[in-house]
Amino acid sequence: MSKILVVDDETGVRNAFQDMLVALGHDVVTASTGEAGLEIVRSDPPQVVITDLSMPGMGGLEAFRQIRTIEPKLPVIIMTGRGTMDTAIEATKLGAFDYQLKPFEPEAMLAAIERALESVRLMQRGVALNPEEPVSATDAIIGESPVMQEVFKAIGRVAPTDATALIRGESGTGKELVARAIYQHSLRAAAPLLVVNCVAIPETLLESELFGYERGAFTGANSRKIGKFEQAHGGTIFLDEIGDIPPSVQAKLLRVLQQRTLQRVGGNETIQVDVRILAATNRPLERAISDGLFREDLYHRLNVVSVPIPPLGDRRSDIPKLVEYFLNRYSSELKIEKPVISEEALETICKVDWPGNVRQLEHCVYRVLIFTRGYPIQVSDVNRARDVDQASQQPVSQSLEQSLGELVSRHLDAHVGGRAHEELLDKADRLLIEEALRRTNGNQTHAAQLLGLTRPTLHAKMQRHGIAHAK
Repeated sequence: MSKILVVDDETGVRNAFQDMLVALGHDVVTASTGEAGLEIVRSDPPQVVITDLSMPGMGGLEAFRQIRTIEPKLPVIIMTGRGTMDTAIEATKLGAFDYQLKPFEPEAMLAAIERALESVRLMQRGVALNPEEPVSATDAIIGESPVMQEVFKAIGRVAPTDATALIRGESGTGKELVARAIYQHSLRAAAPLLVVNCVAIPETLLESELFGYERGAFTGANSRKIGKFEQAHGGTIFLDEIGDIPPSVQAKLLRVLQQRTLQRVGGNETIQVDVRILAATNRPLERAISDGLFREDLYHRLNVVSVPIPPLGDRRSDIPKLVEYFLNRYSSELKIEKPVISEEALETICKVDWPGNVRQLEHCVYRVLIFTRGYPIQVSDVNRARDVDQASQQPVSQSLEQSLGELVSRHLDAHVGGRAHEELLDKADRLLIEEALRRTNGNQTHAAQLLGLTRPTLHAKMQRHGIAHAK
C-alpha cells in the first residue's frame, strides 16, 4: 500500500482522488492548503504528492519548493489549469515529477502516479550488496562467485565518481539493480534519479521525452515541455536499453555527453545540464557499430566505465543463495511460513539452464511457492513451475491453434457484425483475469504480476468487467 498526499482547495477534487485511489489499494491523505500539506510532509512523508498550483494562501509552486527542501527525492505531480501552464513548466524545471492539466484525464493521472511510485521504488528501496543473511525488506544483489565479486568491486569504484557508466549483460541479469546500487552509493544520492526505458518509448516520442520541445515544434505541441535531462539537472538519469535508441537521438545524446548542453526540439536556445548518466544494454554494441546501427563515438562516451554482469550460467555456485533469498522474500509476501526445499529440488534448480537468468529463476521460485503454499518443495513442484516457462517460450501448438480457430469461427457465426471483435476480446480478457485471481487466491498484486499488468490496469479491467474486488 502506498501513501499519496493530495493538496487541493476544492473538496470535489480531493474526494475524487480519495475514491479513485483508495479503490486501487492506496492510502490517501488530503489537505486543502499548501501549509497543511507541508505539515503532513514534515510529520509523516507520503510516497507521492499531488498538488494544485492555484490555491489561497501558499500556492502550489511555493509548497513544491519547500517540499524539495524537506524531502528532495519525493515525487510531486503538479495539477494546473491552462492559465498557470508557465508556472507548471517552471516547477518541472525545478524538479517536479510531472504536471497534469485540469480537468485531468483519470487514465493519464493514474499513469503518472504509477510512474511516480516506480520512481520512488527505484530511488528509495535499498539495494543490499550480497547481504550475509537473505532479507525480504530490500532488494539485493546476491553472489559469492569470483565473477560477482568483480561486479561488487566495479560498483564500489564507479559509484563515488561522476563518471558515465555502461552496464552490460543479458536480459534478467540484474542491470537495473546495479544501476540503483551505483546511484545509492554516489555523491548524487540525495538528488533524484530519473529512469528512461528507451525501448518502451516510441521512436517518434523518445527525442522529445529526453530533450523536451518548444511550443509549435510539431502538431500537438501546444506548450513547452521540459525533457528528462533538464528535469534531472543536479541528479542522475538511467537510460535503460540504450542500444535501441535511433540514430537521430544518438546524435543529440552525444552532444549532452560531450558538452553537457542540449536544445529542445524546435528550439534554438542552448541549455546547460548537470546530469550523471548511467546506461544499460543487453545488446552487443560492437556488432551494432559494425552494422551501422550505433555511433562509435557515442559508444566510447558511454563506455567510460564498463560494468559487465555475468549470465547465471557463469555463476551457478550462486544459485542456492539466490533461491534462499527469493524463498524468504516471497514467502513473507505470500504470508507462508518459512518454506523448506528438498535437496533434490535444489539440485534440479542448480542444474537447469536459465536463459532468462536471475529474473527467470526468481519467477520460477515465486510460482513454486504459489503451487506448494507452504508444503515442502519437491522436484515435481520445480518441474511444474518450469513447465510454465517452457510453454511460454514455445510456439502455440497446432492443436491449440486449431481449437482457437474453431472458437473464433463459432463466435463469428453467432455474432455477425456489431461488436463481434470487441465481445470476443472482452470474454478472453475476463477469463484471463478471473483465472489469474483464482490462482493467486484473489490477491490483485500477485494476479497483476502473473498477467504482466500494473495493478491500476488490472483494477480498471476488473471494474470494466464487473469482477468483484479481491484483497
